[in-house]
Amino acid sequence: MSQWASICPAARLPVERGVAALLDGEQVAVFRTADNRFHAVSNFDPFSGAMVISRGIVGSRGDRPTVASPIYKQVFDLETGQCLDDSAVRLEVHPVRVLDGMVQVALGAQALSA
Repeated sequence: MSQWASICPAARLPVERGVAALLDGEQVAVFRTADNRFHAVSNFDPFSGAMVISRGIVGSRGDRPTVASPIYKQVFDLETGQCLDDSAVRLEVHPVRVLDGMVQVALGAQALSA
C-alpha cells in the first residue's frame, strides 16, 4: 500500500526545475514541467553514484518529458524512468499528485512499479 507524503505547495515548485525531498529515508527528485505536470523519480544518478538528478536539466525528446543528469548528461524519461541513452538503466518512478494545492509523492509497493 502506498503512502502519500506532502513535498511543498505546487505554486512553489519552479517550472522546468527540480527539487530534492527526503521521504522515509529515500531521496526523491520532483519536477514540474512546462505543461504544468509533476513527476517524481529517484534522486540517485546510477552513472555517477551521486544524489543529483534533482539538479538535472529538464527538457524533452519528442513528446516525452526528460531530465538530463547534471554529471554525465544521460537523459531519463520522467514518466517511465527509462534512460534514453542506455536501455539497461532505469530510475525508480513515484506517483505524484496535487491535493489541496500541495504536491504529494507516493512511496511504497505501488511506487515500485514504473
